[in-house]
Amino acid sequence: MNKAKPQPPRQDAARKGALRLIAGVRDGVALTEQSGALARLAPHERARAQRLALGVLRNIDRADTLLAQHLSKKPRPEVLDVLRLGAVELLEMGEAPHGVVNAAVGLMRSKGPKGRAAAAMVNAVLRKISAQGAEWATLPPEEMPDWLRGPVIAAWGEDVALSIETAHQNGAPVDLTSKPQAEAPGEALPTGSSRLRDAGQISALPGYVDGNWWVQDAAAALAVRWLEPKQGERIVDLCAAPGGKTLQIAAAGAEVTAVDISEARLVRLRENLDRCGLRAEVVAADALDWSPTAPPDAILLDAPCSATGTIRRHPDLPLIRDGSAIPALASLQERLIDRALGMLKPGGRLVFATCSLLTAEGEDQLAAALRRHPGLAVETPDLPGIAAGWITEGGGLRLRADYWPELGGMDGFFIARLRKP
Repeated sequence: MNKAKPQPPRQDAARKGALRLIAGVRDGVALTEQSGALARLAPHERARAQRLALGVLRNIDRADTLLAQHLSKKPRPEVLDVLRLGAVELLEMGEAPHGVVNAAVGLMRSKGPKGRAAAAMVNAVLRKISAQGAEWATLPPEEMPDWLRGPVIAAWGEDVALSIETAHQNGAPVDLTSKPQAEAPGEALPTGSSRLRDAGQISALPGYVDGNWWVQDAAAALAVRWLEPKQGERIVDLCAAPGGKTLQIAAAGAEVTAVDISEARLVRLRENLDRCGLRAEVVAADALDWSPTAPPDAILLDAPCSATGTIRRHPDLPLIRDGSAIPALASLQERLIDRALGMLKPGGRLVFATCSLLTAEGEDQLAAALRRHPGLAVETPDLPGIAAGWITEGGGLRLRADYWPELGGMDGFFIARLRKP
């Protein structure tokens, strides 16, 4: 009778999942595109694997700085990933050295002859690393890549770049947007969102099953707050998925049409509409080709962009992108702005937004749109909770990751409201 094959320790299931995610990023695949890597894990293991992977990606250069002190040569990528994971667990997450080192050695031994040959080295290096907590605390935050850091310094200076990098290092809490008259758990933010420092399992939070709220960064929620949707208005949400802004517009009582080119991404939008008991017309189409049946009162255009404003929650982005797509994205944003203004009714309003730190995808786009469209007016933001320094000379709203440091930061965004003549 064949004996059952021994199963790996359950805690290693999460670590192995984290290593699969990290390896995927090494190959240029975003974390959001790797759902299959954790498909066989239990929910709690999946959550831990994601936390571990995010921890490593958020601290990869810092870990390498200390590891280099104990390595005569750079090990193979799969070995280096185990060392990085161990270093981050020890120094950033404060895990017990005995358990972390033993787990790392076990992971190496499970990788076949080459892994077993490296196990002793991993053991020795991580034991030394475990004593370097004081040095770890003095390391600077991860630097943004040159293609992003350069433009940020040009726009706001070296000190702001360092502050943004510190915010990226600190990660992101979970923000919630609630329906009118409903409550969301967490701390109330000045702009109307709620914030959870330690959210745990989202679906277990009070009000989730009842559809009282949805997850949405406070900065992203400001785009719809400045759109100011009203009861009965016809509003189009272009590039709508995954749908947080569509939910806001629908919850305000407007008749909203959500348009997105990706049918797959619209699945999540429909699920959230159903959970929250909200209604919207959902259309899978290219916004450059689609036309509404009648000119809408208002349009929200959250345009495709570099997503550089979301690095604090997506630390894999600097590792898989090189900035080469920025010119094409900026060109697409121009065409989408022109298309949106063309379908908007006279006197209607357009809110243009990008989750980007680059002025090429924000301030510069606003200035260019005004040059292309004589008579187009910018309306200066007037919203609860926003600081005067967030409003640009051109009348847009510039949000950065280093704002609200005492509250946990926010995503980087640019938002502008335009009035069609």
